[in-house]
Amino acid sequence: MTTRRSILLAAGLMAMLLSLPAMAQDKVKAVATISILGDFVKNVGGDRVEVVTLVGPNGDAHTFSPSPADARKIADAKVVFINGLGLEGWITRLVVASGTKAPTVTTTTGIKSRRMEEDGKQVTDPHAWQSIANARIYVANIRDGLSKADPAGTGTYDANAKVYLAKLDTLENEVKAAIAKIPADHRRIITTHDAFGYFGAAYGMEFIAPEGVSTEHEASAKDVAMIIKQIRKEKIPAVFMENISDSRLMQQIAKESGAKIGGALFSDALSDEKGPAPTYVDMMHNNIKQFLAALTS
Repeated sequence: MTTRRSILLAAGLMAMLLSLPAMAQDKVKAVATISILGDFVKNVGGDRVEVVTLVGPNGDAHTFSPSPADARKIADAKVVFINGLGLEGWITRLVVASGTKAPTVTTTTGIKSRRMEEDGKQVTDPHAWQSIANARIYVANIRDGLSKADPAGTGTYDANAKVYLAKLDTLENEVKAAIAKIPADHRRIITTHDAFGYFGAAYGMEFIAPEGVSTEHEASAKDVAMIIKQIRKEKIPAVFMENISDSRLMQQIAKESGAKIGGALFSDALSDEKGPAPTYVDMMHNNIKQFLAALTS
């Protein structure tokens, strides 16, 4: 009896040991190129997915330079999510260099792209997430990409996506209600980064990017004079300057143009956890708050 009991006990212990990997299942490793995509993937993947973002909070995908560590992240991934539309010019080389077998999911598939001017040329505007209707398409593509990479988690991804899509519905209603508070003739903004075209088209605002002003360098006196001239000519009520950190220049623009200087906008990246835009929903709330403050007073 004792021997039989010992055998059963040993068998039970062995079964428990063998079941540990299933009980503490390894998370699906997913790589997202930018922080906004990373947030979408986290919402859809939930506890089942471990998300690594290449271009982190407050980062710039346009000027990002991948490292060997980034190639290793992709090599270890089970699925890779990219924005596409020309945003990550470095991604193809990085994927090849990594040698990964993971599928690459282009999250903008199915989105009707728009054009924008860059360095005097017409190019595809990659900032499609600025429209919440497009964000729903991102989420659907991510759900399908995760389900294909991890079929066992399909039910989880479907359920998480439904919850998040409902949040996006609420968010879009909030955005539309906020825009409705802005007088129609005040819905015009100058911003030095032409990243809000999809937002403007979706919600009836006009975003003007001054010609010749680069977001990669501090604006010169000549740039500032040009901006002031454009504000006066087009009667722009507010200016959001991402590349001017000198408060004296900001004051000069406000004083000489009569335009109101807006607060910080988030366009291509989320903030860190301590900032005002650590998630996509927070980012949209922050931007709307800034638009209202600058355009309704």
